[in-house]
Amino acid sequence: MTIIMAVRITKPRTNAQRHLHYLKTNAAKKAKPIRRLRVISHKNSGRNNTGRVTVRHQGSGEKRYLRIIDFKRDKLDIAAKVAAIEYDPNRTANIALLNYIDGEKRYILCPDNLKIGDTIICSQNAEVKYGNAMPLSIIPIGLPIHNIELKIGKGAQLARSAGTAVIIQSKEGGFVNLLLPSGEIRKVHENCFATIGQVSNQDWKNISIGKAGRNRHRGIRPSVRGTAMAPNSHPHGGGEGRSGVGMKAPKSVYGKRVQGVITRTQKKHSNIYIISRRKK
Repeated sequence: MTIIMAVRITKPRTNAQRHLHYLKTNAAKKAKPIRRLRVISHKNSGRNNTGRVTVRHQGSGEKRYLRIIDFKRDKLDIAAKVAAIEYDPNRTANIALLNYIDGEKRYILCPDNLKIGDTIICSQNAEVKYGNAMPLSIIPIGLPIHNIELKIGKGAQLARSAGTAVIIQSKEGGFVNLLLPSGEIRKVHENCFATIGQVSNQDWKNISIGKAGRNRHRGIRPSVRGTAMAPNSHPHGGGEGRSGVGMKAPKSVYGKRVQGVITRTQKKHSNIYIISRRKK
């Protein structure tokens, strides 16, 4: 069975539905998550251990269960069958439930074109097909991949969001050059594992929230423009009428410049692995 996700546009019966776009699936019923593969996702509403707000615009939200995802894919040479493709409220991509032949069940990120009933495997001699995981050294050049490790055995850190795919450009000196979606070209060790295919749920970017209440259920509190505030609340505040920023460059609520400033640490140890910076 192939799970098809399509964007549904509602009829404007109310003001809230006028701009509402959501994803509709052809699945017969919603799959129930495995109890031992989920834990309660605890919220701190953007507050630290003393109760102070350190991250703004966070709070409330519905109760969520965090699905335990297998980012390491460390069950080598053991085949698994795709039992279900489920929705995960904590990420943009869908997840796939795997039933291994030894009886164990695990969740993985669902790649595009993966179907219920397919058999996939993680191996150094695996077939090049969607859902299989293998070292970068044996993946052909030009193939889209996701769920990529940066350090051997640490687990995937790159290309995990919906619709993301990384292209293998070349291989030399024990490293593989990867073209990231941002335009950055980065070297990764050839023994790091990656999964074949593009991450599923590409239409996620076409969703329109439609009303403010949906964001509150997601745990996102309202954001107010700095120019609408008083001078003591934001650097952009104050002025007569509808005044602009009033300074050379926009600043955050903390007075830091936020436009055209490089936020990456200049002396970061992984700079030697970046061949070309991302496009600005």
